[in-house]
Amino acid sequence: MDEDIQAYRDFYARYIVASCGSSSERLIAAFAKVPREDFLGPGPWPISTATGYLPTISDDPRHLYQDLVVGLIPDRKINNGQPALHARCLAAIEPLPGETVVHVGGGTGYYTAVLAELVGAGGAVHSYEIEEALAQRAIAALADRPNVHVHCTNACEDAIPVADVIYVNAGVTGLPDAWLEALHIGGRLLAPLTPDTGFGGMLMVKRTAPNAFAARILARVGFMACVGGRNDAESAALAAAFQKGGSENVRSLRRVGDADASAWYAASNWWLSTRDAEQEP
Repeated sequence: MDEDIQAYRDFYARYIVASCGSSSERLIAAFAKVPREDFLGPGPWPISTATGYLPTISDDPRHLYQDLVVGLIPDRKINNGQPALHARCLAAIEPLPGETVVHVGGGTGYYTAVLAELVGAGGAVHSYEIEEALAQRAIAALADRPNVHVHCTNACEDAIPVADVIYVNAGVTGLPDAWLEALHIGGRLLAPLTPDTGFGGMLMVKRTAPNAFAARILARVGFMACVGGRNDAESAALAAAFQKGGSENVRSLRRVGDADASAWYAASNWWLSTRDAEQEP
């Protein structure tokens, strides 16, 4: 059975990575190494659909090696997200061996484990999960990974470590100053920039200098809210920005000065510009 399920795992890893347009052997190996069933509880598993959840036909873990969204707390629509979307995001931020990653909204730890594979024994992953039941499941499932630290706390309010990568898996309308300050030069942040209702976009930010941040919108996404990561005014402004269009023109995130004519969206403490990061207003 172990050899048989590993063949499913290997195919799944190659499929989801190829589906996002990547050929990264490191990313394929990371997904192939992590047993998804270890993080999803006993089967049959609730599979998210457009009309609710549909249980798998059995508790055979081979069902999990498809590009499926699996419910963690179905009555609250808290899920283990779509593997191909995470593959695309991880291909974009490219966590490297030895790097430090902050994972916000780590859930039960499946994608935290994939991150741990990518940074290796010389790296570190700090997973933040505010839902205590999920955090406790993550602690148990990740107990054999000394490079992973699970924090049952709110990453929007508490201090986070200085990091090379910040990977956010819950919807926000703003980015705390502490997250931007925590990024090393060359560090990458990826977060779902999403209003309270409807879809938003996956925002990728790279710190290119102490006061310069390149930015772009990677993909259209919808995510549950990050606790403390949204407010009503920003949500309305963000929804209007996406309705207007032009997110593909975003080039930088700016923290200095008032939003100018190049602004595509302005949060309370930063704004997205269509100018390049190093280009002066």
